[in-house]
Amino acid sequence: MSPDPAQAQRRTKQVGHILNMERIEKRFGVVKALDGVDFTLEAGEIHALLGVNGAGKSTLIKILSGVYSKDAGTIRLGGAELELGSPRAAIEAGIACVQQHPELVGDLTGAENIFLGDEALRAGLFQRMDRRALRARAQALLSRFPVEVDLNAKVADMPAVDREIVAILHALRRDDIRILILDEPTSTLTEREKASLFRLMRSLKAAGIAIIYITHRLEEVFEIADRFTVFRAGRNVASFTASEARAQGISIPTLMLDRESGDIFPARDGDGTGTPVLEVTDLSREGQFRNVSFAARRGEILGLFGLVGSGIDELSKTLFGALAADGGTIRLHGREQRFRSPAEALRKGMFLVPGDRRAEGLTLDEDVVFNTTLANPGRSAGLAGLLRFGSNRRATAELATRVALQPPRLDRPARAFSGGNQQKIVIAKGLYCKADVYIFVEPTVGVDIGARATLYQIMRDLSREAAVIVMSSDCDEVHGLADRTLALYKGRPIGEPRRGTSRDDLLSAGIMGAVPA
Repeated sequence: MSPDPAQAQRRTKQVGHILNMERIEKRFGVVKALDGVDFTLEAGEIHALLGVNGAGKSTLIKILSGVYSKDAGTIRLGGAELELGSPRAAIEAGIACVQQHPELVGDLTGAENIFLGDEALRAGLFQRMDRRALRARAQALLSRFPVEVDLNAKVADMPAVDREIVAILHALRRDDIRILILDEPTSTLTEREKASLFRLMRSLKAAGIAIIYITHRLEEVFEIADRFTVFRAGRNVASFTASEARAQGISIPTLMLDRESGDIFPARDGDGTGTPVLEVTDLSREGQFRNVSFAARRGEILGLFGLVGSGIDELSKTLFGALAADGGTIRLHGREQRFRSPAEALRKGMFLVPGDRRAEGLTLDEDVVFNTTLANPGRSAGLAGLLRFGSNRRATAELATRVALQPPRLDRPARAFSGGNQQKIVIAKGLYCKADVYIFVEPTVGVDIGARATLYQIMRDLSREAAVIVMSSDCDEVHGLADRTLALYKGRPIGEPRRGTSRDDLLSAGIMGAVPA
């Protein structure tokens, strides 16, 4: 059911909001990123901001957090008109933002990261950091919320949820923060970690802090949000309370896509009769996974489901030569292999789309052409190692179209793209390699529903010419996409790869170790 956009817009124009953004416009050259957008926020509410990549939500948030300047429109905070010319101005106005990938310093402790740039100094001629006072301030801040984090631990040693909480506490280190923006905070969290983060968010709400919550996990909207707003093509097309949407049967994907979303998974067409390209027998790595066996064939997608800590990430890196196995065998085209490095695996026809695209899949400061052609120097360079600039750019342009990169700006550095579009660049790099085996780990983290459908179709098309393995902690993704499935539980395979395993059986195998019926 789709609402009347005009009616939905009128619903947002109420008085008494802590934040009113009216008729906001923003252009980048000929592209109109925001086209007369209205957005409101109430004190002490959790407001989900939804939309496909490129819909305009990130641009709105960057205007609100002082990163971009608006071209037109007004912003009122607490009824007073506000001009935000910098992130510092936004913070001083009481608006804080936690980015999708918080820029924390791994070698510093949680407490030191919270007050980075605002450290307590000892009196004296040579001022030094008062670490005891800093730890006390950090612990006092943490004690206000129902979460536990070891703030004396280095951030590099913390689990993902603790790093996210440290980033939030850093944003809240001032007492006058009224609006907190969270960009994809649950994208790398387990269900248990997500519950801990949601407890923190609810306590912030109870304290009167308004939260703008950006997410591509649509199932979370009804779990945590009081209200949601959908952006499409630079406009606010709908705003509903969660209870209104539930009562009226509102389809959020339909609002986002302006069409019935249907099934985003392509039809399964693998019959399992192809010759195995990759065969793994009793592969083990001590403390991480053991006795994993499967065969991956051209013509089908093999899916491995496992929660964080199940061993799927380590398994993928072992297959790709980044980690060494302690036992078992790997055969590629029938020949036993011992990959000593990812470079050797690449040369022999393996390609890994890693779970952490920013740290392991991209050179963030280089452009799209560089990143796309990086992994296949035999194709991208000619005699004496000289790059084929023209052909590389043409090939990258074709792949950017194939993966629907937005915007298709080949000269932009990878870090300038959204998380979903960064994933598309990594996949374009894999397509450029023309590998025999593709391993996708958490392939759609931070990717919107429209882009997911595109990526799933690419994987299905790839499976007709190469062996495709998808490893994910999203059970619905594995079950909906793969022809055969296998679950890993605490490092061990549960049963054998099978066709036709129900979603519930696959989920039980992955979260409880129950053998599928």
